[in-house]
Amino acid sequence: MSSRSTRVPRDAVHHPFFARFYARFSVSADTKAGIGALRTELLTGLSGRVIEIGAGNGLNFAHYPGTVAEVVAIEPERHLRQLAADAALRADVPVDVAPGAAEALPVKSEAFDAAVASLVLCTVRDVPRTLAELYRVVRPGGELRFFEHGVAPGRGMARTQRALDRTVWPLLFGGCHTARDPLAAIEAAGFELITYRSLTVPQEGPRLPSSFCVLGSARRV
Repeated sequence: MSSRSTRVPRDAVHHPFFARFYARFSVSADTKAGIGALRTELLTGLSGRVIEIGAGNGLNFAHYPGTVAEVVAIEPERHLRQLAADAALRADVPVDVAPGAAEALPVKSEAFDAAVASLVLCTVRDVPRTLAELYRVVRPGGELRFFEHGVAPGRGMARTQRALDRTVWPLLFGGCHTARDPLAAIEAAGFELITYRSLTVPQEGPRLPSSFCVLGSARRV
């Protein structure tokens, strides 16, 4: 008798061209769009063991406070994972970079004091399953820190986002979707929102479909 496996391939995500573009663009955005400061805000106050999903090229690593004992960083894309491994060597806290998909995290239940989702819920294939996995691996009372972009508050831009999500945007930007609602998804997964704020990135200049963001924290109850 066979059973459905929850294991995922080692390279469940493969976007070689976008990964190289993102690796260059994200470094520039950290300084020019102010994302580096938002990373610091996202991670300030964390302690203990932390799991980060979709770690990309590891730009968060330099912003983890010294109170963090260990970061387990999951990144499914091969090129970005290698860059993250390089960034881990320069981090001030211990960082272990591992392959895996957010929908099936290769770690034990309730093993972490906090989880970090940073600009990743837009790209995962299954948002509810991803958040269910984060709920599983964080201990009761532990935190989920999130910095995500999602659906715009205005109906005009939201319609544009939905149209782009059905057509070219995911193809051009590594599976990214602009019209998801991260706050609603986090609450639906059972997390209790603690605090959050809405913002646009960049703060000045034209508004892009990916400009509408939320940054905050939630608690595993």
